Formats: sequence, C-alpha cells, structure tokens
Amino acid sequence: STQSTGELEGLKMNLSRAKAASVTHAPADAAAATKIPQYHDFIEKRDYQGALAVLEFQRLAGEGDAVQTLQWIGYCAFHLGDHTKAMKTYSELLAMSDPDPLDHIYLGCCMFYMGMYKEAEEEILKGPQVPLQTRLLFHLAHKLNDEDKLMKHHGKLKTCVEDQLSLASIHYLRSHFQEATDIYKRVLLEENRDYLALNVYVALCYYKLDYYDVSLEVLQVYLQAHPDSVVAVNLKACNIFRLYNGQAAEAELKVLLEKTGSKEYTNDIVKHNLVVFREGEGALQTLPPLVDVVVEARLNLVIYYLQQDEIEEAYNLIKDLEPSTPQEYILKGVVNAAVGNLMDSREHLKMAQQYFQLVGSSASECDTIPGRQCMASCFFLLRQFEDVMIYLKSVESYQRNSDEFNYNYGMTKAALGQYMEAEEDLLLVQNEKYHSDYSYLSWLARCYIYNNKPKAAWELYLRMETSSDSFSLLQLIANDCYLKGSFFYSAKAFDVLERLDPNPEYWEGKRGACVGLFQAVVAGKEPHDNLRDVVAMLRNTNNPQVEYIIRIIKKWARENSVKLQ
Repeated sequence: STQSTGELEGLKMNLSRAKAASVTHAPADAAAATKIPQYHDFIEKRDYQGALAVLEFQRLAGEGDAVQTLQWIGYCAFHLGDHTKAMKTYSELLAMSDPDPLDHIYLGCCMFYMGMYKEAEEEILKGPQVPLQTRLLFHLAHKLNDEDKLMKHHGKLKTCVEDQLSLASIHYLRSHFQEATDIYKRVLLEENRDYLALNVYVALCYYKLDYYDVSLEVLQVYLQAHPDSVVAVNLKACNIFRLYNGQAAEAELKVLLEKTGSKEYTNDIVKHNLVVFREGEGALQTLPPLVDVVVEARLNLVIYYLQQDEIEEAYNLIKDLEPSTPQEYILKGVVNAAVGNLMDSREHLKMAQQYFQLVGSSASECDTIPGRQCMASCFFLLRQFEDVMIYLKSVESYQRNSDEFNYNYGMTKAALGQYMEAEEDLLLVQNEKYHSDYSYLSWLARCYIYNNKPKAAWELYLRMETSSDSFSLLQLIANDCYLKGSFFYSAKAFDVLERLDPNPEYWEGKRGACVGLFQAVVAGKEPHDNLRDVVAMLRNTNNPQVEYIIRIIKKWARENSVKLQ
C-alpha cells in the first residue's frame, strides 16, 4: 500500500515537469514521432525502462538540457525501484550550482524507500514547505514511532487526493483497515472513478479484514484494465489461497510468467508468497534474503522454523522484533510458549501469556477468531481450563477442520475430566507429526484409560520406539490405570518400568497392581486367564515377597480349579 502511494506522490511531484517536457519536446509531425521515440512518450505509457534508455543515450550524446535530463533519469530510476541510482542522481543534481530546492525532497524520497529514515528526515527539511514534504514527514514520523510528530503532520494534511491517500496508507500500516477503506471509497466516489488503482487499495483492505470474496470482486475492476499487473495478480492469488488452497493460488500467478516468457518469478513478493502457497517448500532458499525486504518474510521464516521444531532458530529471528501488529504479537507469544516448554522457563511462558492477553483483550481483536484463540491460549498457560473452554467453544464452528484446534480442544476437555468428548476431538487430528508427539499421545492415552480402554493406551506405548518419551508414557499408563482400577495394564506397565529401572517404587506399584488384579479375579470382575500373566510378572522380580504372593494365588487357584500353567 505504501509503495503504491509513493508512486502516486512521485507522479504528482513531477507532474509539472511532464507538462513542460510535453511542450518542449513535442515532435514536429506524426511521422517524426513514429520515427524517433521521445522519453516522455515512454513515461506516458509507464515504460520507465524505455524512458531511461532514451535519457541515458541523450545524456551521453550531450543532447537537451543536462539538468532536466538528470531530473528525469532520477524520476525513472525511482519508479523502477532502483532507489540507489535515483539517490545518486539527485545527489549529483544537488552538487551542481544553483540546484532546485525540490531535489532535497526527492532525495529524501529515495532515502525513505531505502530505510534511511533519519537521513531522509534531515534531507527533506532542507527542501521547501510543500505538500509533498508534509506527507513524507508524516510517513517518517510513523516509521520512527514519533507520535507527537505524527499528530503534528496529520493536522497539516489537506483534503486533496494526495494527502488523503497518504492518510489512508498510514491507517493501513497501523492496521486501521476500515478507516483506510472509507477514505479510498470516498476518493473514488467524490473525485473520479477513473482512479482504477484505488480499487487495488480497497481490495487489499478487504483482504486484511478477511472479506476475501469482496476483495476479489473489487479487484476485478482493476484486473479488467490491467490483467498483467503484478500487484493485482498477486493479491488475487492471495485471496484464492485463503478461500481454497495453495495449488489454486499458484495457478493464478502463471499469467505473470506468460507475460515475461520467463520460467521463474522475479518479483520478491511473488517469490515470498509462492513459499507460503507451497506450504514452506524452498523456504530456506527464498526467505532469508527477503527478511529485510518483505515484511512478512521474517514472520513466515519463523513459522517455518517452528514447523520444523527448530525452536532456537525461530526465537533468535524474532527476539529483537518489536511487535506492532496482532500477527507479530501472536507469533511472539507462540515462540515464547515453545521456548518456555522446551527450556521449562517460567519467564518465557509468562511473556507468552502476556502477548496472548494483549491481543485477545484489544478492542480491535477481541471479537475475531485469532483474538479469541489468543485468550484461550492465555488461559491455557494459566491452567484456567474452564475459561479456555468458553473461548474455544465460541470459535468451534469455524475451526473444526483445524488439527491444531482439535488438538487444543481435546486437551482442554481432558483437563476438565470430559474424557469421552476429549477422545473424539483428539482422534480428529490427522497430522502424522502430532501423532508422534508425546503430549498428544499422553493425553490420548489418558482418555483411553478413563474411558475404560486401557488396552488401546497400552497399544500406543507398543507402537513407540524406546526413548525417554516411551518411558514417560509407561509411567502415565502405570499410574493412571492403577487409579482407574485397570490393574492388569497397570501391572504390565510397572513390570516393564521395573526391568528398565530397578526402582523400589516400581516394585511397590507392580505388587499393588498384581494384588488388585487378583482381588478383581476373585470378585469375578476380571478373567481367570489374567492370573497366569500376574504370576509370570511377579517372577520377574527378585524379592522375598514374591513367593508369598504367588503361594496365595496358587492356593486360591487350586481351590477354584483354575489352571495357572
């Protein structure tokens, strides 16, 4: 949005030159115009590369006014995005005798786009007090987070189109998308419907407001006139991605390749978005060079690291970022939560909880799906699961196809003792990565145990490879089955634990589970066949109490005609 606004400002600042050039360099007749193209002909067609080629030739040949040629070279370089060349050109102009004071402001424009905000402010203040200076200082105040200067320059803005577009772009950058939309629509209605580019700005605002269908409808007005616009085609692809999937979105971008005849995309934003459309494919090759070029590149690279369980890399990339948008606050919260879990750090978990609370309680986000999920995450970290349920229930109808939602919903219900529903939610999770996650397995195992399916919990353990996680799951099965009265599987778990680690506590647990199972058999609640396994498990332990317990079991078996062999 700001780049496009900058184009309009740049066009305005050189409008007088364009008119002058049209008069000065008008061809003598139509034949001459066809024969010798002039740079302003290219500019009128927005072919800045063609104009620059003519101007560079004109400069080398010593034709025309040298100062005016340099001014137009700076203009064309700026609009081609070559801000370094444009900056050098305006610096050269200012080094001449009796330079145009406006060139200070144009040089400041170049510095602004190069991220040299302090230098840009100093240079712009050397120029005359014109509307363009006010607009640039307004944007610089936002970039430098100077609220006092922002309000000061805001008060100087007029009702002219350029000032209103500048105000709208600041609203957009501050995530005030509805306010930006209102300005763009008012300009379109009051000024001129021929300002087709404003439809792209409106569509971008609707995209940010999650109205993807409306965004596509508004965008189509511009695409009918400019079907090969990189910005518009890219925005259409982003809408398609939100409405459907990455494959459909990527198909929309093919028109850009057909236009250039190239096999690869050259636009940085398009290359960035392709990584997103392809679910992270090529992230490490594409995103790192774009971290300081495309705002979202850093955030998406952090997300990629999180998905790859490279928590430290994600944290290092985002730890110095000062969040200014809800997305940045949310991602900071997620990363800090991941670090807190990994390092068992209460400090990071506290920071995560605070980031989530800031977003969830803000006026602009409290009634959005991400906002309510943030409040759910905040209360989850505080272990206030009743409150978590309130927020998750409010977005349930929108999130049922999300593995992450079903995972969190299942854990919350299990924490509240709603094991039957929790089991159903956890089984909805399709991602194989989560299926091997200890947290998921432990909650699912607990649900199985409390839903009287201890065998299913035991089978979860059998499918795991030997590791610290499998050992932890054994402990959970042993203790939860004991508490639930599923003594057979409790005894089996304690038996394996004792063989892995001859801790006296495991023998005590196994002994209690075996005796509990024997009592259940005597009471007719468990099949007699389980006694054979009990005797076998007892004999795995070298303890004088073993023979005493086995002797009692055998005596009862003989008296009740139960075979233990």
